[in-house]
This record gives sequence, C-alpha cells and structure tokens, in this order.
Amino acid sequence: MPTMLWRMTNRFTDKVVIVTGGNSGIGRAATRQFAAEGAKVLVAARDEKRSTQVVEEVTKAGGAAIAQACDVTKEDDCAAVVERCRDEFGRLDVLFNNSGIIYRDKTTIETSQQEWDSTFAVNTLGTFLMSKHALPLMIGGGGGAIVNNASYVGLVGGRGIAAYSASKGAVVLLTKSMALDHAADGVRVNCVCAGSVDTPMLAGEMEAMGGQEVVRPQFEQKHPLGRLGSPDEIAQAVLFLASDDATFITGAALPIDGGITAG
Repeated sequence: MPTMLWRMTNRFTDKVVIVTGGNSGIGRAATRQFAAEGAKVLVAARDEKRSTQVVEEVTKAGGAAIAQACDVTKEDDCAAVVERCRDEFGRLDVLFNNSGIIYRDKTTIETSQQEWDSTFAVNTLGTFLMSKHALPLMIGGGGGAIVNNASYVGLVGGRGIAAYSASKGAVVLLTKSMALDHAADGVRVNCVCAGSVDTPMLAGEMEAMGGQEVVRPQFEQKHPLGRLGSPDEIAQAVLFLASDDATFITGAALPIDGGITAG
C-alpha cells in the first residue's frame, strides 16, 4: 500500500468545505486532507459521535472542523447542514457528496424494493438534496466546486450490485447535468469513480462474504494494478477536482480504479 504523502501546500486556505459521510473511509481521509491544506471543514454524517472523533483528530493536528448530524435522505437535515455552514463560516466553497451504501450479491431479481429504495435514497437522492441546498450559498459567494462520489460501476456496471450500479450511474449523469446548469454560476461539478477501496465498510462486507483472507484477493485481482485503492488516494483526487488546479474541468467522471475500466 502506498504511503500517504501530505502536500505541503495551502490550496484551501480560507475555504469552507462540507463532506458528507466524512467520518469514515474516503470521507474521513478527505476531511483530514482538506483541513491539512487550510480548509474549514463541516463533517456531516449520521453518527455524530464518530464525526466528533474525526473533528478532534483534525483540531489536534492544527486544523479547523465541526460536526453536524445528518441523514442525507432527509431534506430538512441537508438544509440544516448548509444553514449551519452559513452561520458558522459565512460561505461555502466546496461540497463533497460522499455518503453511500451498497447491498452486495443482489441481482435485480434478488433485490428487494426496500434495498432498491434505500440505495437510491442515500446514493442519489442524498447527492441531489445536498447539492440543491448547497448551491445557492455557493453561488452567492461567487462560485465553488462540487465533487460527487460515484463509482467505476456507474460507468460500466457490475455483477450482483444492480441497485448500487444504477444509483451510481445516476450520480454520474446528475454530475454532468449540474455541471452544465451551473457553469455560468461559477460552480464546477465533477465526480470520482473509484474502484474497490480499502475502507472499513468494504472490510465488513468482505467478512460477510466469507472472510477477508478468502475474499480480499478476489477484490484485488479484479484491478490490473493488483491491489485495492486507499482512501487517501481517492481523497487526493477529490481535492484536485475541488481545487484551483482543476479550474477548466467540469462535468468529468474521473476513474480512480487501478485500471479496471481500461479493458
């Protein structure tokens, strides 16, 4: 696994960032990296206790972050997060829509309506609701950047994850539509399409699928690079798309997948 090299830059000094699902996995990595580069970060997630622990990590390292409980499937929660951001920081520059769930080993026949609905509620509706409420604050401040967490299976599909693939495909096209709708407002909208990433959520899924010793090599071998991605690697790409290093990029769906979509 590659070692994380923290950038000795301040690309996000005086910037304000919201990260949904920011208390674990890719979201936690992004929260820490945004804060390390000078951003004030609002961590929005259902488990406020775990979010507070991430905030404590950030503040101990000299960064600035706050936590807010949020279920992205509830519009009132999403609106409250943006309102808290406005009240605490006065602006919003970056939104990283990261919250997501997955049901594995579920073909269309095997997927219940509840599983389908909950997958779309978190992955797609949550992205829509957070963006809907964040955009006016972002536009009012002169623009900004939204990065959505899609998936490589939103580009090519995947076996046994019908609802997840469909929900992430919807995120990819929502990304492109928002990019077109809000380019004139100074808002860039992109998404990252990750391969399998070594997160606590994936570890739990592998245990349920037969144990990490058995299942992990199968996940690794799917990728031409022969390994899982790390949360920090995905977070680095998120920060790039959100930064002024990517000012001519909007509407992009960036694969960060170890080559899995190349062939």
